[in-house]
Amino acid sequence: MFKSFSEIFNELAARGSRKRMVAAWGVDGHTIAASAKAVALGLADVTLVGDRDMIAAACAEEGVDVSVFTVVHNPSELPSVAEAVRMVREGEGDFLMKGLCSTDKFLRAVLNKETGLLPPKGTLTHCTTLEIPSYHKLLFVGDVAVIPAPDLKQKQIIMDCLVRTAKAVGVEKPKVAIIAATEQVLASQPASLEAALLSKMAERGQIKGCIADGPLALDVAIDKESVAIKGLVSPVAGDADCLLFPNIESGNVFYKANSKLVPGVRQAGILVGAKVPCVLSSRADSIDTKLNSIAIAAMSVN
Repeated sequence: MFKSFSEIFNELAARGSRKRMVAAWGVDGHTIAASAKAVALGLADVTLVGDRDMIAAACAEEGVDVSVFTVVHNPSELPSVAEAVRMVREGEGDFLMKGLCSTDKFLRAVLNKETGLLPPKGTLTHCTTLEIPSYHKLLFVGDVAVIPAPDLKQKQIIMDCLVRTAKAVGVEKPKVAIIAATEQVLASQPASLEAALLSKMAERGQIKGCIADGPLALDVAIDKESVAIKGLVSPVAGDADCLLFPNIESGNVFYKANSKLVPGVRQAGILVGAKVPCVLSSRADSIDTKLNSIAIAAMSVN
């Protein structure tokens, strides 16, 4: 089990087998700087798809030697995104990264039924990985960005994607906390009812490869002292690897509260459920967040 992104970097470098990343409209400084660090650290080989002159200018501004990349010249944003998706779909890359293009354009290309990367009847979800200094291991969190109000089936899919990502990053049997406002099962709170159902499904093997419990309030999911005070008996409470939030509002607020209020927090974000991992970070995200995301995606390649 890895407790930090730095440990993941070391693991990828030690494997000596770089995965191939394709960056869609990879023309901005942050994408290029993060990609150059990924190459230097031995995490991945990188192809940038985008306008050659914009890439050269961004490389010069960031002090990056453009020759560390393969550059596929495409002077327009939408065709560049489509080209990057095609390359990955046809086996010319192992995973995809969003560059300067907007999220909606990136998702449209990934989700295109004829030319995209989503399997038939597939569901795309977002998995966030957090390295929080006050927590004793990495946390895998979903969904904070893609599925607004997941129903029970979608929650099961999100849960499965969280488990798959955690396992790819070395967690042998992830512990999943299914979050609600309380650890009590209350008819007045539908999220607690669905959490109880998901917990029972995992117990009976309908959701495989994990230990799950819910409903759990956030405090007892991640804080052993709260568990002791409340007298809760749970195989997950106080030691969760994965947090499954009931909706995008709660998950997104948790993510942004950590990113803005927790000193030293590090984070990553990828799309799970497509044929390959897809790095999805905000255009405004830091170079560090983009680099961490590349590492999680590289670990997640089958």
